[in-house]
Amino acid sequence: MSAHARARRPAGVLAAVLAVSTGALFAPGQAAAAPPEIAVEDGATQPVFSLANAINETVHVDSDMDSDGDGLLDTITVQLIRPAETANGMQVASIVKASPYWTVQSPAARRSTVTDPIGDPAVHWSGWLDEYFVPRGYAVLEVEIAGTGTSDGCLSVGGESDERSVAAVVDWLNGRTTASYADGTAAVASWSTGNVGMYGTSYDGTLATQVAETGIDGLKTIVPVSSISSWYDYTRAQGIGYRSWSVRYMEGFTSRWGNDQSLVNCTAQYQAIGDGETLAEWDYSPFFAERNYRNDVDQVQASVFLVHGQRDDNVKTTQWGRYWDELVTHDVPRKVYLHDGEHVDPFYSESKDPVGRWMDYWLYDIANGVMNEPQATIARPDGTQVNETGWPPAGTTDTSLYLGPAGNGGAGSLTTTAGAGSQQFTSSGAVAESTMVASPGTVRSYRLAYLGPTLASESRLSGAARIEVTFTSATTSTPLTALLVHYTGGSVTRVVARGSLDAKNRLSLTTGTPLTPGQQATGTVLLEPKDYVFPAGSQIGLILTGNLNAFVHSDPLAGQLTVALGTSRAILPLTVAPAPSCADPAWSPAAVYNTNDVVSHNGHRWRAQWWTQNQEPGTTGQYGVWVDLGAC
Repeated sequence: MSAHARARRPAGVLAAVLAVSTGALFAPGQAAAAPPEIAVEDGATQPVFSLANAINETVHVDSDMDSDGDGLLDTITVQLIRPAETANGMQVASIVKASPYWTVQSPAARRSTVTDPIGDPAVHWSGWLDEYFVPRGYAVLEVEIAGTGTSDGCLSVGGESDERSVAAVVDWLNGRTTASYADGTAAVASWSTGNVGMYGTSYDGTLATQVAETGIDGLKTIVPVSSISSWYDYTRAQGIGYRSWSVRYMEGFTSRWGNDQSLVNCTAQYQAIGDGETLAEWDYSPFFAERNYRNDVDQVQASVFLVHGQRDDNVKTTQWGRYWDELVTHDVPRKVYLHDGEHVDPFYSESKDPVGRWMDYWLYDIANGVMNEPQATIARPDGTQVNETGWPPAGTTDTSLYLGPAGNGGAGSLTTTAGAGSQQFTSSGAVAESTMVASPGTVRSYRLAYLGPTLASESRLSGAARIEVTFTSATTSTPLTALLVHYTGGSVTRVVARGSLDAKNRLSLTTGTPLTPGQQATGTVLLEPKDYVFPAGSQIGLILTGNLNAFVHSDPLAGQLTVALGTSRAILPLTVAPAPSCADPAWSPAAVYNTNDVVSHNGHRWRAQWWTQNQEPGTTGQYGVWVDLGAC
């Protein structure tokens, strides 16, 4: 029996119950227009309803599944708050936050198996949705998905029972299924307009993305914050696992967040999750295809407002970037806000009005012009914001920078012209990332470093960089790991984007092909999509290595790798600002310069510290002959 001690119906009888009970419900789609009770000013609902007097209730929604196989249909527990006026005929739209984190286990039990950087969940109503939306005339629902909290059934970690848990609640809000209170009396959502928006961060936002792919009627919009669009890309880079997660991480998740009932009834189902995620080792498989919500974006009927942190190393920016590409392809109404934070909901500390106005438009049809506003907002590290009519912005062009040989004092260069030659490194799993990217002008045995020239004007990266590497391996297997780095004066300003490819998966993510030692091969490393500005006077850098323990699981076979410079390149989606004009004489490789001579080169002024000839400004390092006097 479930934790809320309610009798459940045998599987197969729900349709019959609906046939005799739906007369007490409203017709689907009824009262879709904005109810007269809400107050609208300047295109936004106003906080005129009392949260203190709101109706707070628990309902148990009848699903159409028996995920734990006990012969009884699972019921899904929902905590909800709605304005008191809904008891007197007012109908309101609903904001739904579904989550696996309403567990009834103790904190000690949750921590005993898997450490998850999301951290402990908040209890019901500790977020901001109820405080913001209920006074504005919305119901807010917090859904305990199957196998968690006090809901029946089994958690599926991105699978079918997760999706059907939330779909049952959307159905209930639209009169397509039944629900009851703890005493067994019917709970009828006659107060619901049927219009539903979903909101959530991390797994909670992932559920919104997952349910939207079903095209379910009544779900009008979703706002996924730092959410997953593919569980493969969450746990794995191209053919190799992220170090953040254990080999059977998803099974471990059930041990930590499944409720006590599910840990007894769902042993086989949870074992199957672990088997599914590891059956193909780190390769892409049907288990992950089921959990790739980008495959069914053509079915999405809801609008999508994506929110993601550009420094999120938990749910990496690959999740929103590749999902965005599919939204663009299928012309789904969309908006994106990229903030400069990590794995957080920025609206805890920022104005909630962008979300409020979005929900007002899609759930109450309030003509506030949100769809005529810029489609993308990007918050920069300095706190400024950039708005774009589309993303990537107009003028973004793929720019090829070839891996070149060492310059003066450097280990390698990034040039617009393909060169020749080769360079080698020997993979090591014992080097920290901070060490890996430091001192790019110094040759290190465990990596290859490449630096572009000092930028004459700012270059904006908007999208996912690709690193095409032609290489020869001394072993049958190795990761190829690439780090795109912003350098200023030879020092690291920021690791902008990362990516890794298991070289065995260079031809396919579903099937590995071992390398032939000594035989040349080509692989493409996909980096995380970012929107980032490299300012004038700085340099774009690239680090190539194999094992990087802080990022991906190590391959014990990784050894020496030889990279062919002439055919290896970084392809960066860039917008390059026009270079400023300079009044000083342009530097010439044939000219002789003496102490304190000043020249212009690549949009900067340079002063010679001693006699020099044919030493290019910007390539001699911070202790070299040329001193950078800044942009001109």
